[in-house]
Amino acid sequence: MIIRKTSIDVLAWFENGALRPIRFRLSDKEIKIERIVSMTVEKIAGNRILNFRCQSEFSGELRPFEITYEQGTRKWFLWKM
Repeated sequence: MIIRKTSIDVLAWFENGALRPIRFRLSDKEIKIERIVSMTVEKIAGNRILNFRCQSEFSGELRPFEITYEQGTRKWFLWKM
């Protein structure tokens, strides 16, 4: 996986009090999140960060990637792809 910190727009919802991303937009292309493999919480410099390991279909193949949500700044990033 290539590490890249790219700002993205994410459509997410809360399910039983937990944040769940549904899909995101990357360079005018909308990508549906097929599966969330795991979710971890980190605290870096006082900012709470939620890391989501996900899978989506790219060109007919399931590929893993990671997106992060910074709660202090309320921003989503594509972290690894």
